[in-house]
Amino acid sequence: MNVREWFDNLSERERNLVYAAGALVGVALVYLVLVLPFQTSGKKMAARVAQKTADLAWMQASAPQAMAAAGVAQAGGGGDSLVVLVDRTAREAGLGTSLRDQSPDGNNGLRLRIEGASFDTLITWLANLQQRYGVSIESATVGAAAPGLVNATLSLKHAGAAG
Repeated sequence: MNVREWFDNLSERERNLVYAAGALVGVALVYLVLVLPFQTSGKKMAARVAQKTADLAWMQASAPQAMAAAGVAQAGGGGDSLVVLVDRTAREAGLGTSLRDQSPDGNNGLRLRIEGASFDTLITWLANLQQRYGVSIESATVGAAAPGLVNATLSLKHAGAAG
């Protein structure tokens, strides 16, 4: 006896119960396959957004400490970091193409390498950094590159930076 014969042998009341049970199973399947996954993924996304928001708030609160630990000290004037100040003023002085490398040096210092710069331009730029922005030279190594041009390794420090 197959399913069709079995179904045909049922009374009308039993067939109606089988139809109702089939409809109930169909509705349950639609809910489980289509509705439930969207509801749970929506809840997961909402929880993820809440976690990311909390992470962002923590990062924003920790940013000043992280910047201080990385040696990005705040230099005077405009709130620029020492890295940004050095880069900006070096470009303004015409040393942008000579500036080769910048790396943090302690809490409020910066170590940098300058290659093939005009000696006069370099000295004028360093004097400007000291007078206008309070940046001091902790150490300097200067060597001749060509007539009138020098290579320099400098360690700069901003005395007014909080560390």
